[in-house]
Amino acid sequence: METIQGYIEHIVYRNEENGYTVFSLTNDDGEVTCVGSFPYIGEGELIEVSGEYTTHSLYGVQLKVSEHQIKEPEDLVSIERYLGSGAIKGVGPKMAGKIVKLFKEDTFRIIEEEPERLAEVKGISERKAREIASQLEEKREMRQVMIFLQKYGISITLAAKIYQYYGQKVYQILEENPYQIAEDIQGVGFKTADEIAMRGGIHMDSDFRIHSGLLYVLTQSTTEGHVYLPKESLFYRTSQLLGVGTERMEKHVMDLCIERKAVMKQVGDEVRVYASHYYYLELNTARMLCELDLAYEIDEQEAQRVIRQIEAEEKISLDDRQKEAVLESLRRGLFILTGGPGTGKTTTINTMIRIFEREGLDISLAAPTGRAAKRMTETSGYEAQTIHRLLEVSGSQEEESMGGFGRNQENPLEADVIIIDEMSMVDLPLMHALLTAICPGTRLILVGDQDQLPSVGPGSVLKDIITSERFPVIKLKKIFRQAGTSDIVLNAHRINEGEMVVPDNKSRDFFFLRRQDADIIIRVTIALIQEKLPKYIGEDASEIQVLTPMRKGLLGVERLNEFLQKYLNPASEKKAEKEIGSRLFRVGDKVMQTRNNYQLEWEIRTKYGLKVDEGQGIFNGDMGIVREINEYDETLEVEYDEHRMVKYPFDLVEELDLAYAITIHKSQGSEYPAVILPLLPGPRQLYNRSLLYTAVTRAKKCITIVGSEETFQDMIQNKSEQERYTSLAECIREV
Repeated sequence: METIQGYIEHIVYRNEENGYTVFSLTNDDGEVTCVGSFPYIGEGELIEVSGEYTTHSLYGVQLKVSEHQIKEPEDLVSIERYLGSGAIKGVGPKMAGKIVKLFKEDTFRIIEEEPERLAEVKGISERKAREIASQLEEKREMRQVMIFLQKYGISITLAAKIYQYYGQKVYQILEENPYQIAEDIQGVGFKTADEIAMRGGIHMDSDFRIHSGLLYVLTQSTTEGHVYLPKESLFYRTSQLLGVGTERMEKHVMDLCIERKAVMKQVGDEVRVYASHYYYLELNTARMLCELDLAYEIDEQEAQRVIRQIEAEEKISLDDRQKEAVLESLRRGLFILTGGPGTGKTTTINTMIRIFEREGLDISLAAPTGRAAKRMTETSGYEAQTIHRLLEVSGSQEEESMGGFGRNQENPLEADVIIIDEMSMVDLPLMHALLTAICPGTRLILVGDQDQLPSVGPGSVLKDIITSERFPVIKLKKIFRQAGTSDIVLNAHRINEGEMVVPDNKSRDFFFLRRQDADIIIRVTIALIQEKLPKYIGEDASEIQVLTPMRKGLLGVERLNEFLQKYLNPASEKKAEKEIGSRLFRVGDKVMQTRNNYQLEWEIRTKYGLKVDEGQGIFNGDMGIVREINEYDETLEVEYDEHRMVKYPFDLVEELDLAYAITIHKSQGSEYPAVILPLLPGPRQLYNRSLLYTAVTRAKKCITIVGSEETFQDMIQNKSEQERYTSLAECIREV
């Protein structure tokens, strides 16, 4: 190991997220390029570094730093150099020279202990003297806090966030109530705070811990789709998490309600506990839905005449329920259209669009995912976009539950008619954000299939709106002739009705390959993607999607992706790759964004690299291909639909998953030319009719199920679903 000391001459590159820095260090022996992670350094500082010399293929010899220590400048040249380096705002080389000339070796002591004396230097006022002293002190304090927090296993990024939020109060917070950090700072979870607390000697049954544990369980339950928890369930879950009895929790729930962090509500015999944010989201969503439900007078005969005219022009024929749906969308400010695949939802929507167009109304179309919006555009001939883009996601917040949209109450959408497709995917926070941006008097048409899986996020919005029975709903049931030739459509309806499906492989688009061994199923899946299906459907292998019920297990997402990556995108000297945590990413890999990130910037470039468009926001479920891995910049670049290119710093790659195989939940709102569904027995609560129905309806040209027929038939008969604790339907009735 080499140890050298010198000045930070120039910072070549710095990643503020993880502290990774490339800088040139100079001393009497010359200049050395150093690379490594540093909590906080600035140009001009004196530093001692230890590490090993490595040779980079592009950038030559570098010192890979494993340890470092910031040194106080001691000689006059060093002090002057540090002060004039730009490390202190407003002090350049000339001013630094004047300060050191006057105070010599006493310079730092004067700045720290008698900062007012800096005003003795010509050109420095008393105010500026205080600013210089304050900056010098803050840099020292920040560095100390960053080093202190890293002892608790906190990353550089989080340490910087914590310091910016608390400053020097951080020591007091960590000593008295570390759980406060989890409540105040996004990105610090209960478990991190709990670990800090345990290291700091806080007792298992401390009031702070129980209080924070209850809030954590309540908030965490939203990731399972719940909006509230029954009190008994909340107490039981918290007890399991903390390892303490439930007898002291009543007081803490009441405290959370007094602090307005939670809301308790008794309905019949059940006592419900809501995180207050979600309680008011649900209440306000109900209110805004009711405000939109205005009645409009229409000329029925004229509307019928226009429908007949559109049928003739478009060469279509609507059945009675479709016509009634079109008329209802004209009569009411809020209308819900639902139905399974092949029942004519698209034709009905297109007829509505043509009528609204003739009336000169502005129409906006949107869907929850990029793929669903693209499909809406193709089927309607009218531009559709994601709900996030419709609302002009601003990138100012990390979660839609916290806002972050350019369109809101103060800046509402300017459309006369808004049509939202794939409504089963829309969760409560997104629905609330959408309604906030819609003025009463705007028609809102919600389209979806309530029999599909509910949204990944909290709430059961479409189902609850329909269950409330307060708004006009039309369910289309008739399967149209063209769709009737597809066994995907016919079998999807049979599955949904709980009817027997006979997988006899006489179909052109619904295949069943009976296999009982997980490894054989994986081999068959690889052979289908590599050899059989691309020719059959006339598409590239990357368009074939493997869907599976679970993340873990022999046929779970994680294991499948490991095998599929190995065979579909094998290692090669020509392809860069990077292991991050337990996962390996390689150029050419199919990947998926796993959470909403409003800050991620994308750009569209010409083939010559010129930027032609840019924007912000990549969202949960967006899929793309890894195009570049840059070890020097520590970035991974992904190309999403519409050729949007996104650079991920390595520490953000945790937001990506390999996507050769994805869960059926993650496939919602998407449609793929071909779907492969590996299937062996699994937990009954998960392996239900709704899951199978959703998987089958994702396939456009063909679906191949590989596995156990017994499991397939059991899923058709299994109607049980995991209960979601939501109360939007009740709120609508109350409003």
